[in-house]
Amino acid sequence: MKTVSHTDQATIEAIIRKCDICFIGVVTPENQPYVLPMNFGYEEGVIYLHSAPEGRVIRALEQKADICVTFSTDHALAFQHPEVACSYRMKSKSVVAFGRVAFVDDMDEKRKALNIIMRQYSDKTFSYSDPAVRNVKIWKVAVDDISCKEFGAPHERYKPQ
Repeated sequence: MKTVSHTDQATIEAIIRKCDICFIGVVTPENQPYVLPMNFGYEEGVIYLHSAPEGRVIRALEQKADICVTFSTDHALAFQHPEVACSYRMKSKSVVAFGRVAFVDDMDEKRKALNIIMRQYSDKTFSYSDPAVRNVKIWKVAVDDISCKEFGAPHERYKPQ
């Protein structure tokens, strides 16, 4: 088993689409790392997130808008020998994206972002009341840098033909 880096957009987007949550990482004003699981939407190189209008993560992002977003899927325990602890590893696929958060205030743009987020989880069409839209903080993350890895991929000689 080995680690394989993927650069093609189709593979990257397939991994993102398969995830039901992502993990975001920021640095707080106290210079502490802060990581949260979040629901998300993804469209054309932009990650959309939503949260309460205030809180620890919002304060962090208002100080420094840089963010790391991680997606991980297809987790499976694997080993080369059941009696050798160091041969155990977790197979998985992951995408790590970096960007800057821009908060969305326009009501129509917020509704569009909410629809993108909901498309990750449902084929239904939704409508959002003005109070609900006003009471949600929408984050728009244009991806500046992205990487994708597959951990525990079979070596070429062991791949099915």
